[in-house]
Amino acid sequence: MPDQKRDYYEVLGLQKGASEDEIKRAYRRLAKKYHPDVNPGDKQAEERFKEVNEAYEVLSDPEKKQRYDAYGHAGVDPSFGAGQGGFGGFGGFDDFDLGSIFESFFGGVTSNSRRNAPVRGDSIRASAMLSFEEAAFGCEKEVSVSRVENCSECGGSGAEKGTSADICQTCRGTGQVRTSRRTPLGMISTTGVCSSCHGSGKIIKNPCHVCHGEGTVRRNRNIKIKIPAGIDEGQTISLRGEGNAGRNGGPAGDLLVTISIRPHPIFTRDGTTVICEIPITFVQAALGAELEVPTLDGKVKYTMPEGTQSGSTFRLKGKGIPRINSNVRGDQFVKVYVEVPKNLTEKQKEILRRFGEAVGEQNYEKRKSFFEKLRDTFTR
Repeated sequence: MPDQKRDYYEVLGLQKGASEDEIKRAYRRLAKKYHPDVNPGDKQAEERFKEVNEAYEVLSDPEKKQRYDAYGHAGVDPSFGAGQGGFGGFGGFDDFDLGSIFESFFGGVTSNSRRNAPVRGDSIRASAMLSFEEAAFGCEKEVSVSRVENCSECGGSGAEKGTSADICQTCRGTGQVRTSRRTPLGMISTTGVCSSCHGSGKIIKNPCHVCHGEGTVRRNRNIKIKIPAGIDEGQTISLRGEGNAGRNGGPAGDLLVTISIRPHPIFTRDGTTVICEIPITFVQAALGAELEVPTLDGKVKYTMPEGTQSGSTFRLKGKGIPRINSNVRGDQFVKVYVEVPKNLTEKQKEILRRFGEAVGEQNYEKRKSFFEKLRDTFTR
């Protein structure tokens, strides 16, 4: 039931009035934690994931957030308090028109068409968890969403199948009524929301048994989305018309899917650049070697020159991430570091000592340069 919903700030672990960045960080953290791909078969995690998405959908939208802060769930959920005529019995708060205030003072005439005009539905949010490779090369994913849809039983009319809504006789279908009263300043005319139809211009005598006259219902749906190659962490895909249903025949809103990417055990990325670190032995660094380097396309061979220093980086052109909507790919940078061996035997230690004596300082250019600078510094 809507009145049993948890506070959206509580869902995201935030205090009321949290900033946009705080809301976004909390959402990403919780979306990753409770994502169905991370918790397969865990119904409780799935429900928490839906709850987190619903909270973020409202708190990430400045207009919805303002309504929620002022009126709670009733300010953002059209199904909240169904049958009570909107917010706390005031009826039709969403259709509040500043034109009515203008008329109260000046007796002007406003257009009644605005109240019953088609209104686009709200956009909703979801998230998709991808592997590193899926983000790099694109894929197809399925996301679970909870959205408001037109009732299939009544076709969105709110009236029981086989019946129709009647035109309100009080306002004659305009959704507004005009009253005049005498004041010391003369006659003043005011226009307000019709109390009989709550501004809809229609009276439903036989409400639909499925949507109870609302014309909309909330459904859980699994929607397939195409992920373009090269998408990055935090980017959003928009699916037009997959959001909440519109009102008065208006189009549905959009579905906004935010992308999260699981860390890779070998690769990291910076935009379209792939970065990989490979440990090498002292012998390989000194003498050079042919390395097997992992890439997104499989292993490739790279000939490392002799005398390679720890921390050296080399580039593999065209082995990075594709640019979105392009055939051009970034590069892969491979950083090598020398791994110092541990747990040497006495024989191995002795060999290294003899090697060290045989090499001498002339083979260590950076070491020689460092100690020359050190000597010059302390002999001034």
